[in-house]
Amino acid sequence: MMQITDLATEQKLLPLLRQAFRPLFLFGAAFSAIAMLLWGLILGGQLQLQPVGQVLFWHSHEMIFGFACAIVIGFLLTAVQNWTSLRAPHGPTLLLLTLLWLAARLLLLFGEALPLWLVALVDLSFLPLAAWLLAKPLLAVQQYRNLFFVPVLLLLTACNLIMYLGLFLGRYDLQQLGSLNAIWLITLLMAIVGGRVIPMFTANGTKTPKVEALLWLDRAALGSLWLIFVLHFFSLAPLLPASLLSALFALSALLTAIRCARWKIWLTFKVSLLWSLHLAYWFIPLGLALFALRYAGFAISQSIALHALTAGAMGSMILSMMARVSLGHSGRLLQPKQIMAWAFLLVALAGISRTLLIWLLPAHTFSLLWLGIACWVLAYACYVLVYLPVLTTPRADGRPG
Repeated sequence: MMQITDLATEQKLLPLLRQAFRPLFLFGAAFSAIAMLLWGLILGGQLQLQPVGQVLFWHSHEMIFGFACAIVIGFLLTAVQNWTSLRAPHGPTLLLLTLLWLAARLLLLFGEALPLWLVALVDLSFLPLAAWLLAKPLLAVQQYRNLFFVPVLLLLTACNLIMYLGLFLGRYDLQQLGSLNAIWLITLLMAIVGGRVIPMFTANGTKTPKVEALLWLDRAALGSLWLIFVLHFFSLAPLLPASLLSALFALSALLTAIRCARWKIWLTFKVSLLWSLHLAYWFIPLGLALFALRYAGFAISQSIALHALTAGAMGSMILSMMARVSLGHSGRLLQPKQIMAWAFLLVALAGISRTLLIWLLPAHTFSLLWLGIACWVLAYACYVLVYLPVLTTPRADGRPG
């Protein structure tokens, strides 16, 4: 990467504000642990709290648009510096973006008495601002391949808006539509980015030849996910026969499973930063398969199938990517502390508890919910504690950034 700023200028900046991954990973991870714990306490009746839209809206909204979107933006606004060799958002600009995100979290948690339009305005501003900050350097160097992420962020904004419209109109179906669309869109992002980086990371980390992509397989797997997103975004899925939807989900699950099986997870078992990414990706075909079974008539709730993609795939992939990006972009070796391997296992267990175990042991649903909550909170608290000094101190190699 080119030297895009001088060290003297960089040293005047608070380390936390030198790259987007620093504040957004730190605060996003901490928020997810806090939000998950609050969710459990409210469910169990140990805490009386009325966030905006009541607790069901708040939980689904904040784990997507509060937590997941913060990490996505932290990743993209960090990666764009490598992609373009232009300085990514930092300093006052990054501070403004972070404070906007934080203000939205506080308003949604404590702003029940405030006008809904005010809460929505603050929250809906975050992704468009981030999209603009991402688009500027990409357009400056005419790098159109990665410009794809800008309309994706705007589509996520539309999903967020649909959730707020549902809340304003008292339409639970619209709230669900916005949430579901966002989940499918982030799943698609994980499938695209994972397909780009996992084979490369695996080859580099295991010193083995890189598995070359099969163009037809990638197009078919990603095309099926695009089709699933479009069917849900335009509310076409309910109009189709259940048997056709089951076949579509089964095909998508099969294609995605073949795709990630080719990356040879068995080569990675000694490298936690690798097997954790592979394991996260395997939750995607699991979620698709659960949807296929659901439409085929099996007693699987939509919540169980969706949580394979959220608690499973998103929870695991986000934690693994944060652990890797935080080391690599702070000038450190890609060797996380051993405790992070346990964190990766814990967050995977959270996903399994929230999906397969609840499906197989419905009589123990509440206990399994708490098991999932506890595993998630411990995993993300572990990241915060381990990576706090990494994210709040200068790069270990003395370079700017």
